[in-house]
Amino acid sequence: MENHAYPTGLHNTSEIGKLRQVMLHRPGRELENLMPEYLERLLFDDIPYLKAAQEEHDAFADCLRQNGAEVVYLRDLVAETLDREDVRQEFTEEFLDEAGIQGHRLRDIVKDYLAPMDALTLVDTMMAGIRKSDIRGFETGKLSDYLSFKSDDYPFLVDPMPNLYFTRDPFATIGTGVSLHRMHTETRNRETIFGKVIFEHHPVYRNAPKWYDRGETTSIEGGDILVLSPQVLAVGISQRTREDSIDKFARTVLSISKTFRKVLAFDIPKTRSFMHLDTVFTMVDRDKFTVHPNILSAITVFVLELEEGRVRIREEQGRLEDILKEHLELDQVTLIQCGSGSVVDAAREQWSDGSNTLAIAPGEVVVYERNHVTNRILEEHGIKTHVIGCSELSRGRGGPRCMSMPLIREDL
Repeated sequence: MENHAYPTGLHNTSEIGKLRQVMLHRPGRELENLMPEYLERLLFDDIPYLKAAQEEHDAFADCLRQNGAEVVYLRDLVAETLDREDVRQEFTEEFLDEAGIQGHRLRDIVKDYLAPMDALTLVDTMMAGIRKSDIRGFETGKLSDYLSFKSDDYPFLVDPMPNLYFTRDPFATIGTGVSLHRMHTETRNRETIFGKVIFEHHPVYRNAPKWYDRGETTSIEGGDILVLSPQVLAVGISQRTREDSIDKFARTVLSISKTFRKVLAFDIPKTRSFMHLDTVFTMVDRDKFTVHPNILSAITVFVLELEEGRVRIREEQGRLEDILKEHLELDQVTLIQCGSGSVVDAAREQWSDGSNTLAIAPGEVVVYERNHVTNRILEEHGIKTHVIGCSELSRGRGGPRCMSMPLIREDL
């Protein structure tokens, strides 16, 4: 895999430029380690059926390929970095740390379990989680170790990572660089070790500048970051992205990037149904956006710009339409309401991410078939829709944008 035209392997200056390369994660055995008793712990509301979820995801990937995008997979990129033994050892140790595997004997037993695996099997196992029933070796150790291992009914030694198929969140591609995130929850923060090893060691992507690092102390997630233009970024102040994180992110990207000039921080409701900015607001064309009706009234936006080496902040309040027109220098903006403005339809289709569209070109988007009211309105506004099945994928509470991480888009 070579990207000679893009020295850092990344190029993303808009939400709607023609999609040329995208990273996905095909749902794997981690979904089969979801249990009703622990859904809240793992941030799920339901248990998708893996076989059907994979079929739906394969259709999603095929849709992207048929429209000119190269699809690369998270597991493959990680595995490609592990051909060096020192990288594999360092990565394994970090994985054990993130999983909370303490005690020399337990770490040694888990390392012995992982050691014979080839790189792809190792990555799949780390993602799927490790059941206590998979581990052998305590039978011949100390009684205290054996009893400690068996001391509770929790069936996992390492939790699964079922949210991984939402590749948008652990990191974000911005310009020619990447923002590698500290996630809001411990459950999802472990996901970012896969991004770390890619952007430190993968031969294609290791030279990409980093706008944020997972070692920071406050959270930011990719669903809250929108690349509105080569000059303007939007970030949601949300349930999962904190103000301190936006300060650090904005300072770095505005200081180092050669293109971005301002960051718009949107203050959105801090609730599960408004989890990220892209669950209520996505860009579908140069002057068209999908929105949830609840953000159509006055909204507060903080404008962060660099002046004489320091970030200057000013507050703006007004209609979303007017704010977008001003900062994107547009004569007109069309806001397409999720659920066509109906209270009932908007609530239903917001639940299955009706506003979470993935643009693959200006005026051309991928959407979930179940959001038929919103999809019809998009088409009435001249947006071409590629409709994908989602009966199982949508159970994870994320849409097509959530499931995709663009690595390369053409400039507008």
